[in-house]
Amino acid sequence: MQLPFNFKDKQVWVTGAGRGIGYQTACLFSQAGANVIGFDIAFTKTRLPFTRCLLDISDHDAVLNCCHEYLSKQKQLDILINGAGILKNGLTEEFTWQDWQQCINVNVGGAFSLFKAVIPQFKQQRHGVIISIASNAVHVARAEMSIYAASKAALRSLSLSVGLELAAFNVRCNIVSPGSTDTQMLHHLWQHPEDKQRTIDGLPEKFKLGIPLQKLAVPEDISHAIAFLASDYAGHITLQDIVIDGGATLGS
Repeated sequence: MQLPFNFKDKQVWVTGAGRGIGYQTACLFSQAGANVIGFDIAFTKTRLPFTRCLLDISDHDAVLNCCHEYLSKQKQLDILINGAGILKNGLTEEFTWQDWQQCINVNVGGAFSLFKAVIPQFKQQRHGVIISIASNAVHVARAEMSIYAASKAALRSLSLSVGLELAAFNVRCNIVSPGSTDTQMLHHLWQHPEDKQRTIDGLPEKFKLGIPLQKLAVPEDISHAIAFLASDYAGHITLQDIVIDGGATLGS
């Protein structure tokens, strides 16, 4: 496929690159000519079109050390994609404190650690792009999604604040908020063969609206939007949150 994006020789980091949206995003940037480093705690594929780095994004010191090591070698970072995330689903009173801490530490703590490590680099070079992957659950309350939505809302707020701090340094920071996307994370929520169609039609008992486009997103839908936001086509776009959910949140 001929891509409209050219990231030749750009240095790109993608967290959560082991599978799903993060993997697809890392592959897309690599296909578009970028030098990509993908970070994750595990990689399911052995042959990858990008450099992989095993990293627990929730380990603050490990993130700082890893970033310092790479930046000492490459001296430049053009694009950072905060894609690492985990989903905890259930009733609030049934979650453990460990569930809460894990969701927060991965979904927003990992991004904070990366920001702390790379913001001086972005300020020094006076250019760059940061894109964080949140969720449409941030925009509409949903039953049994409390700690996941809270962690993604924190990521959204953190990313916007960082974007404001970096705007004067010609660094653009944006957010994409996917809805139901056909990935392993979503599959873990399904217990019956009809659950895929129910996700599309809506789950009234969970106050989840259906998807007006009548289909799930696929990882490419999200990665293409990320690539656009990272490209020169979006050169005057910053501090925005692009919801990609087939209309499920009705523009909220």
